[in-house]
Order: sequence, then structure tokens, then C-alpha cells
Amino acid sequence: MAVRTGTIEANGLAFAVDEAGAGPDVALCLHGFPESRYSWRHQLPMLADLGWRAVAPDMRGYGGSARPSEQAAYRMEHLIADAAGLFDALGARRRLLIGHDWGALVAWSFAMAGARPLDGLVAMNVPHPAVFRAVLGRSWRQRARSWYVAFFQIPRLPEWALTRNRAEAVARAFTGMACDPSAFPPEVLDRYRADALRPGAMTAMLNYYRANFGLLRRPAPSPVIETPTLLVWGERDTALGLELTEGYEGLVRDFTLRRLPDVSHWVQQEAPEAVNAALAAWMRSRGLT
Repeated sequence: MAVRTGTIEANGLAFAVDEAGAGPDVALCLHGFPESRYSWRHQLPMLADLGWRAVAPDMRGYGGSARPSEQAAYRMEHLIADAAGLFDALGARRRLLIGHDWGALVAWSFAMAGARPLDGLVAMNVPHPAVFRAVLGRSWRQRARSWYVAFFQIPRLPEWALTRNRAEAVARAFTGMACDPSAFPPEVLDRYRADALRPGAMTAMLNYYRANFGLLRRPAPSPVIETPTLLVWGERDTALGLELTEGYEGLVRDFTLRRLPDVSHWVQQEAPEAVNAALAAWMRSRGLT
């Protein structure tokens, strides 16, 4: 299935998107840091083959999408509104929301807020916020793993560190964490490096962390998610521990966990065949094909 590139106006912003398929059943795929819509290149054709219009936007501040300059523009409520606006602009009849990393955090938050009715929710290598808060409160190991979040709060220094030498640190984020660095050949890394070097892009990308620094630390209501939910987890994630895949009772009514051994945080890019198989099997089991 061919992937098309275009622009969609939603929530008052212009979003660069890649998409495959057509129709009113919309699978919206949200990427993480420091990725882009390109991170879903292996999933869009598969989702289209299953009958969905699969759409992957550059999230606000990233790549070819609009880049608000104010830090507050990257608060979670605006990210949720972006996803809702994209579903609306696409005329969605059924809605499948899929997210990885920051995109998964937005997806969890979208479902808890009930921003729009969802037919399915998929998170990859980021836990439910309540699970993360609980583990962070008792685990010094997870706090140590999350050191970079505090580093990102420093003005200007993270931008310099991540963009120097043609954004070498962005490339190393993929190859250094990956179990299989060959999943990230130079042409893939060049896409991410080029996006990170766009004027103002790195500050916008870091503003996700800065505008939402307290989000996962302060207590917050966690209404039960009624939407069928799949959590896909690469077991060799060096930033987020396996204990974050536990404790979903009372948080999600219909919860499925698929753990993938010998796969890193970059799960859908490093193990696309395994991820696609797990996603397709779950979708079929929940009447989403």
C-alpha cells in the first residue's frame, strides 16, 4: 500500500502527515522523541491493508508541522486537542489511537480525558501515567533511568548538546539504545538529524518535557479506560523498566500486554514484523479489522 505525504489543518495548526489507505476508519499514529512521522513507516501500509486510513503526523513542533514558540503551547491539553482535531479533520467514524514514547503518553491521556470515543488504544514502550507515578515513587532505579528528563529542564544547554556535530546525539539516541543498530541505517538517521536541525525544532521538541515536567509526578485522577487497550513493550528498554508493564488492574478494563524480548525502546522501528504481527492479531481479536 502506497504512503502519501500531505498537510492537514487541525486545532488551528498545520500538520505534515504520511498516510496510507482511505475511508472513515482512522488509525492515528503518534510518534515520540526525537522521532517524527517517519517512525511509523513500517506500520502505515499494514494498517491500511487491514482496512484503516492510517495517518502519522509530525506532532506540533516537529518536522514539517507548525512550531508554536511558547513553551506553554506544548502542555498536554494542547497535545490531546491536536489528536482530537486530527480525528475530526479526517472525518473519523471509528478511531484507533496508536502512540509510541511521547505519542503513547498523549494516547493514554487522550483516553483518560475521553477527548473523543475510541475503538482501540495502543501504547508502545510508555506506561499508563498512574503506573509510572507509582513505580517512580518507589524505585530509585527508575529515577536514575529518567535522569535525562531533569537535564532537559536546563535552558539552552540541551539544545546545544543534542544538535552539535549535525545532531550526532540524536543519531546516537537510536543506535546507542537499539539492540539491533542495523535497524537505523544512515539514511534513516539522516531523516531524524535533519528534522532536529530545523530552526527552532529542538527547543520545540524539548518543550514537551519542559511544559509537562510535573505531569507524571503529581497525583491525578485516573478514570478507568473502557477502550480495548494493547501495550507493546520491547523488553530491553534502557530508559523504562519492565516493572512498568505491571499494575494495570483497575486502570484499564480490557488490557492486553505483548512483551518482545531482545527489542529496545524503539520497538516499532527495530522489530516491525513482530510489532505488526502483535498489532494485527490484537486488532482481529477485538473486531478492529
